[in-house]
Amino acid sequence: MSQTIANPDVYLHVRVIIGIILGLSVSRLLNGLSRFAQHPLRNQVFITHLLWVGFAFLCVVHFWWFEFYLASVHIWTFELYIFIIFYASLYFVLCATLFPDSMAEYSGYEDYFMSRRKWFYGLIAVIFLVDLVDTAIKGSAHFHSFGFIYPARNIIYAIVAMIAMFVDDKRFHLTIAILALGFQVFWILRAFSTLN
Repeated sequence: MSQTIANPDVYLHVRVIIGIILGLSVSRLLNGLSRFAQHPLRNQVFITHLLWVGFAFLCVVHFWWFEFYLASVHIWTFELYIFIIFYASLYFVLCATLFPDSMAEYSGYEDYFMSRRKWFYGLIAVIFLVDLVDTAIKGSAHFHSFGFIYPARNIIYAIVAMIAMFVDDKRFHLTIAILALGFQVFWILRAFSTLN
């Protein structure tokens, strides 16, 4: 039997675990980027990979920002708690996918990214579909406050990511990385520049 909790302080408790997971995500990205400064000749930079690193960083800090709206959830269940942990964990796995523990099997980040793209884009697709559920949890009014562009954006991200899993053309991957990063900046400034 699931226990429900109607206590405004519960969200503060939930924020701690979200903060830990997202902090690990940011740490993974920053540690990965620092490798380029530490060992500039060891692995060649791949611009598409770097753009996706920027996208992932922006998504993680944005997630941390917009999860403030979970404060509007009055009844917390263990299932909801697990869902939020699962959602935050997807970002950690995405960041870990961008910077593996070892590059020994790969000639560089281009080789690595292209060989692991199914994992990376699969995670992108799942994240944007799970985000629809996360936004719905915060209430119908909150979901609809973003207009039609919000669900369209998420579905388009997911579809393009699923297509990208099976495309070998590096120009395609560079193009969608630029567009995804640009639109993410636009979306954050349009819908989330202030919390209220």
